Amino acid sequence: MANAQAADMPSTAITTFTALALQVECVAVNGKSKDDAHAQMMGVIGKIKGNISSASGFTKGFNGTDTKLVVLPEYFLSGFPMGEPIPKWKEIGCIDTTGAEYDALGAIAQSQKCYLSGNVYENDPKFPELYFQCCFIIGPNGNVVLRYRRLISLFAPSPFDVWDKYLDAYGLDGVFPVARTEIGNISCVASEEILYPEIARAMAMRGAEIICHSTSEVASPMLTPKEIGRRSRAIENMCFVVSANSARITGTPLPPESTGGMSKIVDYKGLVLGEAYTGETFCANAILDMQSLRKYRSLPGMSNLLSRLPLELYTASYSGRTFSPANTFVEDGKVQVPDRAFFVRRQQAVIDRMKSDGIL
Repeated sequence: MANAQAADMPSTAITTFTALALQVECVAVNGKSKDDAHAQMMGVIGKIKGNISSASGFTKGFNGTDTKLVVLPEYFLSGFPMGEPIPKWKEIGCIDTTGAEYDALGAIAQSQKCYLSGNVYENDPKFPELYFQCCFIIGPNGNVVLRYRRLISLFAPSPFDVWDKYLDAYGLDGVFPVARTEIGNISCVASEEILYPEIARAMAMRGAEIICHSTSEVASPMLTPKEIGRRSRAIENMCFVVSANSARITGTPLPPESTGGMSKIVDYKGLVLGEAYTGETFCANAILDMQSLRKYRSLPGMSNLLSRLPLELYTASYSGRTFSPANTFVEDGKVQVPDRAFFVRRQQAVIDRMKSDGIL
């Protein structure tokens, strides 16, 4: 499949459509063989195909508009590593960029004539020693139109760990990609990255109007940090946030309902347009009115936060400072695969440095 980034928006723009945050169960692959893990992934994709097809029919009846954007949760194919070394997780938990899983997901997007977004662990032939956590968007033609690799993760490799090599391979627009499509300019933010304003802002500065947020998080009647983050990122970037959480995670020793619920769609004023409760459900769906968003962005006034953003105010505070350093996986020009304990050691070193600098 092609990986087209930030193509020109087609002239046949669709300005009103239904977006769906599909809340589905995650079945973990931990402890399985490579063949069994990938067979299970294909079974999950088959189940999701039926979910999307039936949900699109129901939402068409409720909303009167076609479902043009579907967002799936984080980990929906594999679960997450539970201590497996990086080479082992590459085998059982990761899919290839040209693998059968992407072909099957592309066939769903093609048959449903929608954009399909989700989050997977992915092998990259340009970095054969590692894997990345990848948010993807597949277009109605079945091709991948966007790949965003998660930049901030406590226990997983990220492009920042091999920063110079990653920039050489993909450039900065490949780090912060925005897909320009007939339904709008779409970007992705992974999981807890919704707590980092700079990532969503970098997407907005490249024109993003919709942020697809694949997450797997604790649902709570309290106002959780990620819940605050969803609404904050929508308000400050004047964009829609379509956030899909897992229904539950099975196949691990953890209680399965520890993670799940609260998938939702937030508008550019921070208002929740649609929200799910717990369990597998398509109830987090809503109509996105892109003309309304664009008019809101084009009017002068206090609420037009993007137009009032004084970027130069902040450059001195960021310039010249290093908290978590780049290229920590690279030694003498070669990529080194760390053990899992490395991630904690690295974070502790950053905390110690921040203390010595008087920040903490």
